[in-house]
Parts: sequence; C-alpha cells; structure tokens
Amino acid sequence: MINREKALEILQQNMQNQNLRRHCYAVEAVMRALARYFNKGEKSSFAKASEDKWGLVGLVHDADYEKTKENPEKHTLLAIEWLKNAGETDSEIVSAILSHNFEHTGKNEPKNNLEWSLYCCDELTGFIVAVALVMPDKKLSSVSVESVVKKFPQKAFAAGVKREQIKMCEEKLGIPIDEFIKISLEAMKQISGELGL
Repeated sequence: MINREKALEILQQNMQNQNLRRHCYAVEAVMRALARYFNKGEKSSFAKASEDKWGLVGLVHDADYEKTKENPEKHTLLAIEWLKNAGETDSEIVSAILSHNFEHTGKNEPKNNLEWSLYCCDELTGFIVAVALVMPDKKLSSVSVESVVKKFPQKAFAAGVKREQIKMCEEKLGIPIDEFIKISLEAMKQISGELGL
C-alpha cells in the first residue's frame, strides 16, 4: 500500500479546486472513523492498518474528478491508473475506489463494509458541509446531528445530494442513519481547520 504522502501528492497534482480537495479530506476523515467503528475490539496493529487503508481510499477516491467530470464513465479509472503507476498493488483499495462510481462505469458494485462505507459517506460529507454553510458562523462546530437530520427531508436543500445513497448505511452497513451522521460529523469536526469550516 502506498503511504498517505504519496496519495496526497497524487491528489494535489491532479486536483486544483480547493473545495474538491476539502471534500476528499472530509471523506478520508470519515472513512478512518468508520474503520475504527468496525474495528472495535480488533488487535491494534490490524485496526491501525485498516484505518490507514480506509483513509487512503477516502483521500484519493475522487482524485481524477476534475479531469473526468465531463466523462463520468471514466471517473475512478484514471485515478486507478495513477495509483498503479505510483506502485499501489492493494486490490482492496483499487476495488473500493472503483466501486463508488459503479453506476457510471459498470464495474465493482459495492460488496463489503469498506466499499459501502465509501459509497454512503461520499454524499453525506457534502450534505454536512451544506448544513454548516447555512449556520450563522458557517462553522462545523455549530452543526449538530439534529440540525443535519432536520434538513435531510427538505428536498430543496442541497438538492443535488443523493439521500437514498446515504440512507443505504442502514441496510448495507447496519448503522442507523442518526449514528452514521454522528460518526461522520464528529470526524469532520476533528479536521474543521483543514476543511475551512
């Protein structure tokens, strides 16, 4: 597995938009938190390894987005090429990154906790940012689970966010939506400075 520094280099070389980068940092933080959630009780060395892996998947999942946004069927395929060229050989990482865009590529429908976690939290991070931006101070510290839940059914709010994708956390991961929001929100608050929120 390549290290975080190498993954960050790939991301920053290929993604110039600061908000898109921040989305990747948010997904990385949430994926690390979800790895900890699923690793409760595991031996620390195993838990640490999987937390690093899940974080890496979150960090680079959209690395090629700027270059493929006009061709969604190519999204993730280019990022995988870059990762392999950088020496990434972990098939779980490759499969997970491919899985979050399976609807456009037809490849790798999510099948395990790693892949469904990415698929569900990808949209949720954007929704949480949208909630933060309507707070008077525009800060994550002002966002609560309740404020996210309250906005969730409002279709006009953050209209582009696929709520059905987020709600799959219940069926596919066995995590109630409120708890999924809590895990994600707390993880994002930990890196609020990096997110500019």
